[in-house]
Amino acid sequence: MGRARTITRRSFLIGSAAIVGGVAFGAYYVTRPTPNPLLNDLPEGEAALTPFVKITPQGITLIVPRADVGQGIASTQAMLIAEELDIDPATATLDPGQPHPAYFNGIIAAESMPFPAWEHGVVADTVRDVMMNVARLTGSQFTGGSSSVADLHEPLRLAGATARETLKAAASARTGVGRADLRTEEGHVILPDGTRIAYTDLAAEAAAIEPVTDVTLRPASDWMRLGKPYQRLDIVAKSTGTQDYGIDVVLPGMLYATVRANPGRGGAMASYSADAALAMQGVRSVVEVNEGLAVIADNTWFAFQAAQALEVNWLPPDYPASSAEMWQALTAGHTDEFRNSRLRDDGDVEAALGGATVIEAEYRTPLLAHAALEPLCATVLIEPDRVQIWTATQIPAVVRDAAAELTGLNPSQVTLHALPAGGSFGRRLDNDYVVQAIQIAATMPGTPIKTTWSRKEDMTHDYPRPLHMAVGRGAVRHGQVMAYDLDTISPSLIASWFGRIFIVPPGPDTMLVWGAYDQPYAIPNYRVTGYAAPPMMPVGSWRSPGACSNSFFHESFLSELIHAAGADPLEERLRLIADADSRRVLEAVGEMSEWAGADIGPGRGRGIAFAHTHGVPVAEVIDVTLTDRGIRIDDVWIAADCGTVFDPVNAEAQLTGAAIFGLGHAMNCELTYESHAVQQTNFDAFEGMRLYQTPRFHTQLLGLAERVRGLGEPATAPSAPALADAIFAATGQRLREMPFNKSVDFT
Repeated sequence: MGRARTITRRSFLIGSAAIVGGVAFGAYYVTRPTPNPLLNDLPEGEAALTPFVKITPQGITLIVPRADVGQGIASTQAMLIAEELDIDPATATLDPGQPHPAYFNGIIAAESMPFPAWEHGVVADTVRDVMMNVARLTGSQFTGGSSSVADLHEPLRLAGATARETLKAAASARTGVGRADLRTEEGHVILPDGTRIAYTDLAAEAAAIEPVTDVTLRPASDWMRLGKPYQRLDIVAKSTGTQDYGIDVVLPGMLYATVRANPGRGGAMASYSADAALAMQGVRSVVEVNEGLAVIADNTWFAFQAAQALEVNWLPPDYPASSAEMWQALTAGHTDEFRNSRLRDDGDVEAALGGATVIEAEYRTPLLAHAALEPLCATVLIEPDRVQIWTATQIPAVVRDAAAELTGLNPSQVTLHALPAGGSFGRRLDNDYVVQAIQIAATMPGTPIKTTWSRKEDMTHDYPRPLHMAVGRGAVRHGQVMAYDLDTISPSLIASWFGRIFIVPPGPDTMLVWGAYDQPYAIPNYRVTGYAAPPMMPVGSWRSPGACSNSFFHESFLSELIHAAGADPLEERLRLIADADSRRVLEAVGEMSEWAGADIGPGRGRGIAFAHTHGVPVAEVIDVTLTDRGIRIDDVWIAADCGTVFDPVNAEAQLTGAAIFGLGHAMNCELTYESHAVQQTNFDAFEGMRLYQTPRFHTQLLGLAERVRGLGEPATAPSAPALADAIFAATGQRLREMPFNKSVDFT
């Protein structure tokens, strides 16, 4: 991305549309020169695709279709468009747009195939190309997998460049000055004599001409904002408490609701009495919804109180009732009957283990809630020929289609007001809370109703991170790791989530082994096997799904083998690594932390871990001190390579934030069950890393990888194994089960 790049219709198909007094520009990316299917039977007056740039006499609107769930992606999307359009993004209006196939997410489909992200052979890349086109044709739109920048960075820049050059063409037609002699600056076309014509003054004329489709993207050397420190566009609002989230929606005549569902997620309701609730102040009605009941009232507090007064007889769901029973069921899934994949099988593991002393270990990670600060909520207004929804979601098209199905209207009659989320971590990849809100609003057409889950409801009716365990066997010889065999066992997240939202894809469940089979180590005898244990409660995507557990298993067991070999943890990883980007990252973190020959002093420990997730190699070194009150985390060094860094301030925040998220959960968090009910119902029992526990962070983004990738999740994966390794170095105690506070104290 450091050089100018010419994009033509053979790579991109451009659409523009005249609007009232203005013009809209868009870009539809295709990996091969095939026709744009959206052009078929296009209604008169409709754009070839939903645009990314809209210019009217009143102002400039940038369409930023990926959901902002706290990761700052709305700001980054705007910066990518604005850099080529030559405007300050802070002067534009940001709009997430309506769900549309033009906003498909191709990277997710391409990278879900059973090939490591670092592998780029003919077969792997051909399959990825095919899946990219499948996603394009199906119009699959969602935000997740740290894919937003990777997927949209070129289409967004192209849309900005197309708009810029078309506006110059409009100015040329008006003034008679050749387009080549015009330039742009801060939302204006500049004539050779210095005359400035605002983009907004050219909107109508630009709408009347053919868009300029042969454009050159600016080289990084000419960037004004990309790649440089730039304040996120939502910083002021979030720092002053003026940012509006879904929970802040207020509409005229609005009523309020909440839900109460079976304590055992998925269990049915045998009977209920609403008499006590209906007699309470401010209560309008009690209605049945998916999985339970809802109370509609004059305010949220009245609804919350009345929900607790409901008398309900719940039926138990059909999965194990307690955590102890769940672990037994998971262990029983480690048999050939439940074997799902063996995507890594190098050398001859059995022969290598047969002639050596076998090192064995078992690891466990618990169920975890998403526990976002903003509880789930949605506001819905149903009218005879229209539905409006105000909420935060990562799956806008799914929400729209659910609303259409529930109300019997056409999807085109559904308007989604997509709002920023006060956190998600994957939870808003489900739409259960919106479906309930639609069902509630349907009982009172014409009245907007805001449905808000209580904190307890949010915690106990999550789709949690799955229970997960692994069994490792390995051998060392002559100071080197020679054999590595890892079995990873978990209920299938793919079967659970895809079964609710889309359809379960065929083939092996790659998420069972993400973060394990796909690591770029060249261990001579190397095997990773995935087991799909019997399903329990419904589960969902949790920040860095699959890898958040598998990286802990994989790197922790590798550290145990390296220790048994008597080798240096960094040097042995460097010896084994087979990917140039990953090697540079490991070398960088070693230099940053001054690993070689470092003596960090008595009572202290240093650990290291590496993970290649979401296409990004990340290495972390952690220093800890053993104090009288417990383990103190002192410093964390993080090196990563996501390719070109467009938004360096936010990129650093994503690295540190993801590491804090991973460390806090590894230290303290788990969901446990009794009688099918979650025992941790608020933050006091599900405590992340506290401010006083937060270490010093040192980060480096190399920016050398060829492919651009995202950073919302990758630094989560190696944080837990690096911490466990550091604690072992300080105490001699191996931690093989999360949360670590079961075994050690933290200060």
